[in-house]
Amino acid sequence: MENQPNQNDELNSLEDPDTVAAPQTAPAGGSGAKKPGPKGLGHKLRRLITHLNIYALLFVLILVVAGGFTFVSIQKNKKAANTPTIPTQTLTSEELKQLNGSDATVGDAKQTLTVASNAIFAGKVLIRDSLDIAGGLKVGGSLSLPGITVSGTSSFDQIQGNKLAISGDASIQGQLTIQKGITVTGGGSFGAPITAPQITVQSFQLTGDLQLQRHIDAGGTTPSKSDGSALGAGGTTSISGTDTAGTVAINTGGGPGAGCFVTVTFTQKYNDTPHVVVTPIGSGAASLNYYVNRSNSSFSICATNSAPGGTNFSFDYVVID
Repeated sequence: MENQPNQNDELNSLEDPDTVAAPQTAPAGGSGAKKPGPKGLGHKLRRLITHLNIYALLFVLILVVAGGFTFVSIQKNKKAANTPTIPTQTLTSEELKQLNGSDATVGDAKQTLTVASNAIFAGKVLIRDSLDIAGGLKVGGSLSLPGITVSGTSSFDQIQGNKLAISGDASIQGQLTIQKGITVTGGGSFGAPITAPQITVQSFQLTGDLQLQRHIDAGGTTPSKSDGSALGAGGTTSISGTDTAGTVAINTGGGPGAGCFVTVTFTQKYNDTPHVVVTPIGSGAASLNYYVNRSNSSFSICATNSAPGGTNFSFDYVVID
C-alpha cells in the first residue's frame, strides 16, 4: 500500500504551491535535467508577515480592552475621591497625660474625636459650637440656661425659675401653688370651686345666685358728714361705717327744730342714685317722723317734727346701688 501524503504537513509548511519544484523531465536531445532555482525569498517573508499581522491585531485589541478598563477605574477613583471623609485620630495614654493641666488643641474641625468608653470630666466643659445629643440627657445638678427651646413633649419633676413666659396653652394636672400674687389680663374660667382667704376685685359680677356661709362685712373708707340745722344749739353728730353700711349717732342740743340732722357724703360716688335704707335705733328716734334725701354722692337724715333737746339717738343705714 502506498503512503498517503500528510495534509497537515502541507498546511503547516511555509511553502506556497508555486514554490514546489516541478517534476524534472529530461529535455529532448539531452542526457540530464536542469534544476530550477527556488522561488523568491521575499515571497516567504511576505507570507510570514501575513501571519504576524494577525497576532499584532490580537495584541492591539488586548491593549484597547485593557485601556478601557483602566479609564473606567480611573473615573470611579475620581468619584470616590470627591466624597469627603473625616480622618480619625487615636489618642494614646501618653498623649492624654500631656493634655492634663494644659490648654491644648486636639485635631481640627474636620476631625472627629470618638470616645468609645465612658468619660468623666472632673472640671468644667466649654462648648463653643452647638451640641447635638443623639441619646438622652441626664443632669444630676442644677442647670442654668439663658434660653431653652423644646419642640416636643418634655417631662420635668421640678422647675424653678425667676420668670416663666408661656405663649401657648398650658395644662397643669396637679396642684398649683403660687407664693405671691397672680395677675390675669384676660378672662378666667374655673370648673371647680375656688377657695381663698381673701379675694380683692374692682368689679364683681354674678350670673347666678349668691350664697354666703358667713356674714357680710362692708369694708371701705368712712364717708364724711356735715351737721344740719335740726340739731339745735350745741348739737353734734358722728358716723361709723363705710359707703355701703354704717351708723349715724345724733346728739341734739338746745331748741332743736324740724329739718335735716346730718348729711353723709360718699367716699366714692355711685353711678346712679342708690337705694338708701335707714333704720331708727331706740324709742327716741322712733318717735320722729324721719325721712331721707339721697343722690349719687350723698344722703341726708331728716325729720318733719322737732326732736327733744339734749337727747341721744342713732340711725343705721344700708346703701345699695
